[in-house]
Amino acid sequence: MRKLFLLMTVIGVGLIFLARLYYLQIHNTESYNVLEDNAVRKVYDYPKRGYVYDRNGVLLVANQPSYDVMVIPREVEALDTLEFCNLLKITKEDFIKKYNRTYRYSPRLPQVFVSHLAKEDYAVLQEKMRKFDGFYIQKRSLRSYQTSIGANVLGDIAEVNQSTLNKNSYYRSGDLIGNQGVEKTYEKTLRGVKGIKFIQKDRFNKNIGPFKEGTLDTLSQPGKDITITIDASLQEYGELLMKNKRGGIIAIEPSSGEILAMISGPSYNPNLLVGRERSKNFTELYRDSIAKPLFDRSLQAMYPPGSPFKTLNALIALQEGVVTTQERFSCAMGYRYGNRKMGCHAHSSPVNMNLGIAESCNAYFANVYRRIIDKYDKPSIGMDKWSKHIKSFGLGNYLNNDLSVGQPGKVPDSKKYNRDYGKDKWYTTFTISNAIGQGEVLATPIQLANMAAAIGNRGFYYTPHIIKNIQNDTIPSKYTTRKETTIDKRHFEPVIQGMFDVYNKGTAETLQIPGIEICGKTGTAENFAIVDSVKTQLTDHSIFVAFAPKDNPKIAIAVFIENGYFGSRFAGRMASLMIEKHIKGEISRTDMEDWILTHSLENEYAKPHSGEPFKINRETTLQIVDKDDVKLTIEPPIKS
Repeated sequence: MRKLFLLMTVIGVGLIFLARLYYLQIHNTESYNVLEDNAVRKVYDYPKRGYVYDRNGVLLVANQPSYDVMVIPREVEALDTLEFCNLLKITKEDFIKKYNRTYRYSPRLPQVFVSHLAKEDYAVLQEKMRKFDGFYIQKRSLRSYQTSIGANVLGDIAEVNQSTLNKNSYYRSGDLIGNQGVEKTYEKTLRGVKGIKFIQKDRFNKNIGPFKEGTLDTLSQPGKDITITIDASLQEYGELLMKNKRGGIIAIEPSSGEILAMISGPSYNPNLLVGRERSKNFTELYRDSIAKPLFDRSLQAMYPPGSPFKTLNALIALQEGVVTTQERFSCAMGYRYGNRKMGCHAHSSPVNMNLGIAESCNAYFANVYRRIIDKYDKPSIGMDKWSKHIKSFGLGNYLNNDLSVGQPGKVPDSKKYNRDYGKDKWYTTFTISNAIGQGEVLATPIQLANMAAAIGNRGFYYTPHIIKNIQNDTIPSKYTTRKETTIDKRHFEPVIQGMFDVYNKGTAETLQIPGIEICGKTGTAENFAIVDSVKTQLTDHSIFVAFAPKDNPKIAIAVFIENGYFGSRFAGRMASLMIEKHIKGEISRTDMEDWILTHSLENEYAKPHSGEPFKINRETTLQIVDKDDVKLTIEPPIKS
């Protein structure tokens, strides 16, 4: 009986195994995944990354061969560590550290052990790789920057991080990915598609040939070339002007929204972030918390827009019908409200819209702003109307562009002031600084350039973008779709004439370019920091926006120079030179060019300060000095 029971047990277990095998091989619906098969080695073929050209066909970014030493930790056997380390130019301590790191991540997956071998190192190592089991060489491409400019535009490629590995199954440890600029934004376009070869291994973990005769292998697909909107010669010239200065410049083609130049200062040579020195160089750039070369000021720095913002208040006033172009307001060195005064510089009075813009009269725009807000029964209604108009020019949002970084800026509405002062317990005078682009309004240089483009276009703009053409593909339609502002076309001419007169008889009179009709607006923003726990005034920031020619403009530009004194001193000169460079291709105002190239602001930046910005609250009395335009004191708001 016992023998029979034992026999039946053996037969039963055997039948169970047979049934399970039958199910797995015949009826199991789960597809076999060769990528998860430990008996098959995977060798990836990395494609050529797409090239990057400027708008005129100048090659900016190409490729160069790169060789990585790969490791499969569990396949590593006893080796001459000293010889191997000498070949790789690393120490024994580095070897142990790298091996332990890769083993902890996965003992069976191929991983980068040493990246970016030089050609000469590869040639020597290749002859001896047979001696080092578990290691092999993988060829792929690194970027080769054909220029020393545009680091913030082009970006770089870096090893993929763990966060991306967790979210995107395409990438594997050691893969390279676009890290900044167009390399990041157009990563999927530029990278192509990896190919893969499957190699069968035997029970001793040795390669014995292609898996399934190579039927599952795939070929790599090269990345697509792209053409960006940047004019390399204009970008180079702008970076030259920005030398020894900090700030941002954005130049846009108004008729298309294409970004002609995108300059952030200080910058760096993009070739610093290529090869085995990349990590060290990136760390040095990242740790520079004073100059912040990795911080793209043209896209990320949010500043008070200052006097250029007055042009929008003029347009809104005309649209809302609260003022005419000929109506005049008195200016007695400023504007009084209650027992307070918004100061202004000396000029003729009374002032109409044209003179208000050309002379940048604070009293004029204070009156205009109050009429806009007070047109409605409650200031909160007027504020929301005003806010909607401002946002229609692209301020207060990210612009939905194709740039890798950005900031939305700030445009206040009634919710902001209801939170600060209580629902409907505030008045227009509480927000009077918005009249001149101060107060709660913040904008980035790209937003100000887009604002100038919309004014030059008489009421519309195209989303600013960096892509011009993709090989065998089309660019997204959102970059070719016209966006309308809330201002009727007929209201733009008097404002444009006022900006034209800024150059003819106003605050930029000395910046004229022969043969080019430029419309512009100067501005200055006061600069405070906390130094040794004391509020300290530093040198003012210099702001300038412009477009040219007056009719059918070819370029719109915004320049913001930190610690650059008044608007026409640095920013105005640089904007005028950039405009002439783009339109004429050469410089006639060599006097202005020589002045910019020989004047540095490094001494201003070397002044001691903590870098902590001065924070304003409703109890703060802040004096804002605009040497182009104003001497303004904003005090705690009062009811009036």
